[in-house]
Amino acid sequence: MAMDPNLLKGNLDLIVLSVLSEGPMYGLRIIGEMQSRTGGYFDLREGSLYPALHRLTAAGMLEVEYQPSSVGGAPRKFYRLTEEGTHELERKRRAFGEFVGAVQALGIVQKLGSAK
Repeated sequence: MAMDPNLLKGNLDLIVLSVLSEGPMYGLRIIGEMQSRTGGYFDLREGSLYPALHRLTAAGMLEVEYQPSSVGGAPRKFYRLTEEGTHELERKRRAFGEFVGAVQALGIVQKLGSAK
């Protein structure tokens, strides 16, 4: 099933921070991780990801380090969580968990692992 872009709104920062909690990555690797870890559900385009990375960097949640490309050419821009980014990730995870709990309480979706 294709992702509804409206569901991504307001959650992109959480998703990016969560992927980067695994360690530093460059942009296309972040996109690849999102795709592989969700079976292709999150098929983000560079035009959506890079503005989010710039915004999170400007907000102090990410820091950038240039590393040589493994295939030659220009160095790659690797993004990593800062301490502030780690705190923001935890805050966003708690808020999202509360949201999911409220949605489940309304019967919109059933709890994971439970059958109706």
